[in-house]
Amino acid sequence: MSPVNLQLHLDRTLDELDPPRWTPPAADSTCLVHKVHGLRRAPLGELRPADLLTLVTQRVALPFVLPLAVRLLAEEPLLDAYFYEGDLLLATVTVPAEAWAVLPELEARLRAVVAGLPRTAVEELPGGGAGELERFAARG
Repeated sequence: MSPVNLQLHLDRTLDELDPPRWTPPAADSTCLVHKVHGLRRAPLGELRPADLLTLVTQRVALPFVLPLAVRLLAEEPLLDAYFYEGDLLLATVTVPAEAWAVLPELEARLRAVVAGLPRTAVEELPGGGAGELERFAARG
């Protein structure tokens, strides 16, 4: 589904768009498992940056989540979704190449966002972030 088509489905949930629906988590599941299950039941249009960060890092329904993340990153590449400036960007560029294979235009758009970042901002990213951005850019 292209990002344009995704806009038509912002009132739908990942459980609806990415079958099969997940069964409820076990009562003794971790907080993260409960959170991800809950996010799959939320309408896409209600997902916040922190929610997208969780779904991207957990590799959940990426064909539907990546367009939303890239849309935010195109507007604010170093968005602080939850932990630090650039956390959503770094999570998104570390998604496996196979996930991008079905979204080549979106990957190119994110690559353009990365290319437009000021070098000083890239150097200030924590934990090897500059290297992750370089690896992502080099894949193209």
